Amino acid sequence: MSHTAYIAIGTNLGDRLRNYRTALEKISALPSTRITRKSSFYESEPHGKARNWFLNGVVEVATDMEAAALLKELQKIEVALGRKRDPAKDAKKPPGKPLPKDHKKPPVKVSVSREMDLDILLFDHETIDTRTLKVPHPEVANRKFVLLPLAELAPAYIHPVSGSTVSSLLAGTTDRKKVMLFRPE
Repeated sequence: MSHTAYIAIGTNLGDRLRNYRTALEKISALPSTRITRKSSFYESEPHGKARNWFLNGVVEVATDMEAAALLKELQKIEVALGRKRDPAKDAKKPPGKPLPKDHKKPPVKVSVSREMDLDILLFDHETIDTRTLKVPHPEVANRKFVLLPLAELAPAYIHPVSGSTVSSLLAGTTDRKKVMLFRPE
C-alpha cells in the first residue's frame, strides 16, 4: 500500500546546497519510494544553539514503507551525510520495561548545527506516538522554516491533531525567526 509522507530537510554545516541535493538523491534511491514534489529552498535563521543559517525545504514522497521503516532509512541518510548521533540518547530501552509514572520527560531538544536533519512531518493522515517517532512532528506548528515549504506543497492539508490546515498553522505561528526564499546560483 502506498503512503504519502512529508519530510523536512535541513542543513547548516559544510556545503549546504550539496548536502541538500545529496539528501534528495538518497531519498529518491530508497526502495519503493519516490519524491513526488519538492518545495523551494528556504534559508532560515538558526534556532537554539545553532549558529549558522539553515537551508531548509520539504519533499512529498510516495512510499510503500511504513513510517518506522522510513524513519530508519532517513536516519541512515543523515549519518551518511555526516550527522553525529548521541549514542546515549539513541540507545534503546530494554523491551518490556515501562517507564515509571513519576518518570520525568527529557528536556525539549535544543536545535544544534548539523550537516543533515531529516524529519517526518506528516505520514498519510496518521497520528503516531512512539518513543522513536512522533507524527505529526510535535514542533511543526512552531517552526516557520517548516511551515513555509510545507504550505507550498500542501496548504490545505489538515493537521490530524489540531484540525487546522497547514496554511492556518503558518498564519498563526508565533515563530518570528527570519525565513527567506533561497535561490541557488
